[in-house]
Amino acid sequence: MNILITGTSQGIGEAIAQIFLEEGHRVIGMDRQPPRIVHPEYVHYQLDVRDVDALPELSDINILINNAGTQNEADIDINLKALIHITEKYGVQEQIRAILNIGSASAHTGSEFPEYCASKGGVLAYTKNVAMRIAPYGATCNSLDPGGVLTPLNACVMNDADLWAQIMDETPLKKWATPEEIARWAYFLTVTNTFCTGQSIIVDGGESINHHFIWKE
Repeated sequence: MNILITGTSQGIGEAIAQIFLEEGHRVIGMDRQPPRIVHPEYVHYQLDVRDVDALPELSDINILINNAGTQNEADIDINLKALIHITEKYGVQEQIRAILNIGSASAHTGSEFPEYCASKGGVLAYTKNVAMRIAPYGATCNSLDPGGVLTPLNACVMNDADLWAQIMDETPLKKWATPEEIARWAYFLTVTNTFCTGQSIIVDGGESINHHFIWKE
């Protein structure tokens, strides 16, 4: 199948691209940065997803994974508006089998920067909208909403012992996910799954269920 993934130069997007390539699919990547993946079935477009005029004309996209995102940098424009435009351009069409939006557990808790939470909250609502519109094609649309993931974007807290200890106190499983773990979820939700649609799947090690109940012993 033909797989289009945004934000493939590092972290979650790169891991998702790698798993699809390993499974024998053709992958088209988009990112502001040059590619690190070298594979005969990988094509890379170096562009800003906000730049509508730079988006190439592509046909026969079977799976679209909207992974490109930012935190505290034009969050609404990149995380939501660009995602919508790319989905309308490449995803809502008869050849589509699945669309997956990489959201965030913060969309459910509101626990990060204001615009970031708002942008990811918008992704949840848009996911349901798209699920309804591509259902006639037999296609699914879901959002995968990670908590902490061990990526370069999170290095500032991963490398701070005090902050990391506080984060682990908030996370029942006492660990963060690897990009490869999230990639496996992405593959399942777009290839294996054919019936779950319009849903937001939280994968956060239990962080969002931590309610800090305190009582006298």
